[in-house]
Amino acid sequence: MGDPTLAIIAGAGVLPRMLSEALTRDGRDYIACHPHGIDVEIEGAEPFYFERSISFFKSLEKRGIQQVVMVGKFDRPKSLNVLRFEASTLMAAPRILASLRSGDDTALRSLAQIIEELGLQVVGVEEVAPNLLTEPGLYASRVPTEAERADVERAAYIVEAISGVDVGQGAIVAGGLCLATEALPGTDAMLDWVASIRPNLPEATKAGVLYKGPKVHQDRRMDLPGIGPITVAKAAAAGLAGIAWEARGALLLDAKQTMAEAERLGIFLWSREPLRR
Repeated sequence: MGDPTLAIIAGAGVLPRMLSEALTRDGRDYIACHPHGIDVEIEGAEPFYFERSISFFKSLEKRGIQQVVMVGKFDRPKSLNVLRFEASTLMAAPRILASLRSGDDTALRSLAQIIEELGLQVVGVEEVAPNLLTEPGLYASRVPTEAERADVERAAYIVEAISGVDVGQGAIVAGGLCLATEALPGTDAMLDWVASIRPNLPEATKAGVLYKGPKVHQDRRMDLPGIGPITVAKAAAAGLAGIAWEARGALLLDAKQTMAEAERLGIFLWSREPLRR
């Protein structure tokens, strides 16, 4: 293997590790980096400070890096050290911070544009490790009923509708009624909330489904939705019958463990063809 031309910018969660392992299996060299303060699961990943991010990305280009893939969860910086700012990042800071006050997709698009202005190409997981995306089909033995399939259809339309205002990538529907939509707190918080109100819900909303999919016109190079073992456990705790997602538009995290948990809890996992738009 030669000198690496790809850099993983790793956020929190298991996806950076999964991508690292997939690239290693494919025999592709890479370097891994992460914003300072984020714990990542890639050994030897290099930390960098947000306040010095412009010079950091310039240094990647000087090291022969041509492509950057951003994976994992990136939270907005809670605090910044003014004394740590370099001149180039300080000049770009208003633009970066303005984007971070926008919706998630707007912020990520803006960050990608800034990186590409520095001579690097931002690519997505599907370009460097397409096998991590799921094909259509069932990923557990439980088969959704016709009523559950109808709930999935309804939830998919809801996710498409809310994505137009850059809100979230998930919805929970039971008996044709929307119980919750994903917002800034994320999928886990949405599932926890449904679990907390479950005793007060009418009989018509017994069970239900979670659907996840990318936003309409989303930049799929970043922030694809994911489903993992914790999602399955929380869906079961919320009384849901199963989880569905857009085929080739979402990631099955720690797939073996996720599928085993679904089997144990008796819920379905359905990678579904996207809505025809």
